[in-house]
Amino acid sequence: MKKDLEALRHSASHILAQAVLELFPKTKLAIGPAIETGFYYDFDRTEPFTPEDLKKIEEKMNEIVKRNLKIEKSEVTKVKAKELLKNQPYKLELLEELKGKITFYKQGNFIDLCAGPHVDSTSEVKAIKLLNVAGAYWRGDSKNKMLQRIYGTAFYEKSELKEYLTMLEEAEKRDHKKLGKELGIFMTHEYSLPGSPFFLSHGTTIYNELLKLVREEYVKRGYQEVITPQLYKKALWETSGHWEHYKDDMFTMKIGNDEYSLKPMNCPSHVLIYKNKLRSYKDLPIRIADFCYLHRNELGGVLGGLTRVTKFAQDDAHIFISEDQIEQEIDDLFDFIDYLYNKVFKFKYTVKLSTRPEKFMGDKKLWDEAEKTLKKVLKDKKIDFVVKEGEGAFYGPKIDFDINDAIGRPWQCATIQLDFQLPQRFEATYEGKDGAKHPVIMIHRALLGSLERFIGILIENYAGKFPLWLSPVQVKIVTVNDNCIKFAQELQEKLKQNEIRVELDSRSESIGRKVRDSQLEKVNYIITIGEKEIESKKLAIRTREGKVTFGVAVDTFIKELKEEINKKC
Repeated sequence: MKKDLEALRHSASHILAQAVLELFPKTKLAIGPAIETGFYYDFDRTEPFTPEDLKKIEEKMNEIVKRNLKIEKSEVTKVKAKELLKNQPYKLELLEELKGKITFYKQGNFIDLCAGPHVDSTSEVKAIKLLNVAGAYWRGDSKNKMLQRIYGTAFYEKSELKEYLTMLEEAEKRDHKKLGKELGIFMTHEYSLPGSPFFLSHGTTIYNELLKLVREEYVKRGYQEVITPQLYKKALWETSGHWEHYKDDMFTMKIGNDEYSLKPMNCPSHVLIYKNKLRSYKDLPIRIADFCYLHRNELGGVLGGLTRVTKFAQDDAHIFISEDQIEQEIDDLFDFIDYLYNKVFKFKYTVKLSTRPEKFMGDKKLWDEAEKTLKKVLKDKKIDFVVKEGEGAFYGPKIDFDINDAIGRPWQCATIQLDFQLPQRFEATYEGKDGAKHPVIMIHRALLGSLERFIGILIENYAGKFPLWLSPVQVKIVTVNDNCIKFAQELQEKLKQNEIRVELDSRSESIGRKVRDSQLEKVNYIITIGEKEIESKKLAIRTREGKVTFGVAVDTFIKELKEEINKKC
């Protein structure tokens, strides 16, 4: 998000808060930041905000914009700040944690505790739109009160807002939760753990095709795949540092006298495999891959469809290397990522470098070395990147990749994390050329990331119209009447023998209805079988876009299908 747009949207959040207080004076304010897609503000109000309320609030916001109120910054003492915030308990809580300068921003009669940035006047916010209301726990903690979060967006020009709202309309049509249900890809149920989707037959086909894609590359790129347990004793997580830094996001349980956790990530178990025997420098690099399920205790309020879940699997791997192998291994990972995103899925991507967080594990010197190494790799490869200060994992800095889908939305997927800390905590070593023991270095990496999330992204990117290699049903055969069923079944069997995913629709419905249903199911190719096709042994083939080709030989069609599948286009 550009800094000037961030300032504009931050000012829009203050305009929202001012409008709410003018309309509903008893409301308590929480926080209201700018975000990548706009802004939000959290409110504590007894009555829920209704669609009619949002309309009134937006009208009031536009009125405040027209007032052309000057936005002024001021620094105050803590005593003065407490006086200004005496009726705002959430602000007072934030105030107690502030150190150094205490700043407020004022516009008209509205004043708010804030570090900025902001634009100079409310009149600069020319294009503003409120989008929806959602629940949000105060400070993201489920133990705290549930607040009401109003989302909105703002731009400098109305044309930009119009373009963005058009994109949102398109996104709604592509909503993977809606399409996932319509296309039989996945479902959820109240009896299962929230955030644990069921993959149905069609979804399982997509899932398995993604696994096949990655596994084929693993063979070429020297990975060994393993299967690891789901439950581990507390002692493992204490050694890895997860118990200290990640426990709140883990599912823990008592079994006998021992405390266990479902694994939220694979790295500690892969270190155990690495340590299973003595290792030499000649063995390195060792690339251990794992598709085992992971469980993370996400807040219920943020769960949704496939893109935010509690149970998932990643195309996860951990690479054990010596220091002199770091750059080459990361270079190889960039090649792997570029193959998947650029060559296969045609995604454009951007790169971020995330550095040491406030709560980190290990030696700062090793962190500095790891960050320096990642920066060097990125600069040597002449890759443009932005630095995200303090957003690294607790055990090491990372390079993240954001892909842009068909309508321009960014999604964070692949990650490469350089870790000097975890192997040392486990005393994971290798014997060097000098005969001495050296600490091994570890790269954590996921390329597609969560398979559940990636499938959700793909559904929306393709609007359910998957490329042939990924489609659950590649060909649908529809019959004109019952006399055509035998030939259609023979054709279906031949396609199956050639590993084409095919379904036969021989219902007693009109041919028009069957074709329309197949198009709604977004099947790639529809074959209509009538008396003419039986007699000529040639096919009438319709694409899902409605283009029809007559007189196609069966063997020719199969050959062309295989070529299209192999090209992954």
